[in-house]
Amino acid sequence: MMESTAEFNDDDKSSESNQLLPQNPRKPIELFEEVGEEDSEVAYETSDKISIEDFDVESLNDYSTPGPFSWKKLWRFTGPGFLMSIAFLDPGNLEGDLQAGAIAGYSLLWLLLWATVMGLLIQLLSARVGVATGKHLAELCREEYPNWARYLLWIMAEIALIGADIQEVIGSAIAIQILSRGVLPLWAGVIITASDCFMFLFLENYGVRKLEAVFAVLIGTMALSFAWMFADAKPSGKELLIGVLVPKLSSKTIRQAVGVVGCVIMPHNVFLHSALVQSRKIDPKKKGQVQEALNYYSIESTIALLVSFMINLFLTTVFAKGFYGTKQASSIGLVNAGQYLEEKYGGGLLPILYIWGIGLLSAGQSSTITGTYAGQFIMGGFLDLRLKKWLRALITRSFAIVPTMIIAIVFNTSEATLDVLNEWLNVLQSIQIPFALIPLLTLVAKEEVMASFKVGPILQRISWTVAALVIVINGYLLLDFVMSEVNGLLFGSIVCVATTAYVTFVVYLVTRDGALSSTWSTLISGKNSICAGN
Repeated sequence: MMESTAEFNDDDKSSESNQLLPQNPRKPIELFEEVGEEDSEVAYETSDKISIEDFDVESLNDYSTPGPFSWKKLWRFTGPGFLMSIAFLDPGNLEGDLQAGAIAGYSLLWLLLWATVMGLLIQLLSARVGVATGKHLAELCREEYPNWARYLLWIMAEIALIGADIQEVIGSAIAIQILSRGVLPLWAGVIITASDCFMFLFLENYGVRKLEAVFAVLIGTMALSFAWMFADAKPSGKELLIGVLVPKLSSKTIRQAVGVVGCVIMPHNVFLHSALVQSRKIDPKKKGQVQEALNYYSIESTIALLVSFMINLFLTTVFAKGFYGTKQASSIGLVNAGQYLEEKYGGGLLPILYIWGIGLLSAGQSSTITGTYAGQFIMGGFLDLRLKKWLRALITRSFAIVPTMIIAIVFNTSEATLDVLNEWLNVLQSIQIPFALIPLLTLVAKEEVMASFKVGPILQRISWTVAALVIVINGYLLLDFVMSEVNGLLFGSIVCVATTAYVTFVVYLVTRDGALSSTWSTLISGKNSICAGN
């Protein structure tokens, strides 16, 4: 009897201890995602991906043949390209548009068109990497580069993201200040904008398509706002057409031209698009499925960037018509643009100041949400972190919001200080571009990574030429800024040392595995074989 009582007490204590101690030590904290089948960070869980239900059955059996075109399939694939296109419509781009229009008139519209085409090429390569490998660019960089290089690439990507996020948050805060007639100061607008990450998480829980629908509404709001402004301004159709079709560049507009090209390719957007395309269920092992997905994504991305080009065109022409050749042209920025528009075009049915504010708010809000999205992929991919989405979003937002709050308080004194800040942030973006483009172009040409979907020598040459052009143009912007802003021996010495380290790392990325040289040698050997055949 005593023995059975002892056993009962032991069992009772054991059950009590089991109740006190959790069976799964990860469960109470819930900071990490459940480990998937491959025990690795992924852009989207299988359950979150959108199924392409009507993939052609025969094309799935035949691994090399894509199915026939279907509008229904195109609709199912529509979404990632429009999220990607937000980076072409962020407040930094809008400021570049209005300054180009005010200072250069219609003369740089052709450059805006070709800059968008170059941006489309880079984004299609980013999508190609994501679809063909089933991994996004940050994940591939983690696997491809040694630890020291991938950590440097991660730091550079984070710095680029922080710089872009500051511009976007400040742009939203300015819009909130405009729409509240100055009642809400800049710092209050920053706090309101910072809360969008929680809205993002809320929307994401309802599925990818719901999130994409919200972005469609925001892009539609931008398009409607700036089209309304375009209609109010009544710009010259003849001058607009000449500006788009006839290349023209003068020494007086070189800085605006550099700004138009420099704003188009955003480093974090290159990483983002390679992850967004994985929101659809595509089997990278089935060539027919991969090719079909690439075809639809190409169509969708082209339409999305055509829409973004039209929005940028509307804004540029509005300021070209209203302020080109005026005294205000050189002093227009995001802060005072609405007031200048109000003075120029008057109130109307809906005051143009508010139309500008609504368009700017839509641009700022949508770009900050995509910035949060990109930050999650960048951090998770480079570091292989399986953190809960809310924690990753909180960390990503904190990186940008804390410095943005400080900036909002310090730089809220005048419009001129915000313009100086924007110049510094543009330079920061320019510096980071090679660290997204070079890994992308290297990986997309590697057969070990892309298999049969690696790009051919002609496209490699075009891509590297575009990348070199963008890097050189942004290098010019950087040099021009440094020459005008850097004073003093100490500061100059620091800049020289930093520049040397920067160039060394860029050279390492270009020459590693002979990426660039192999592109040209392949092209030359291809030409020689053609000549020999003839």
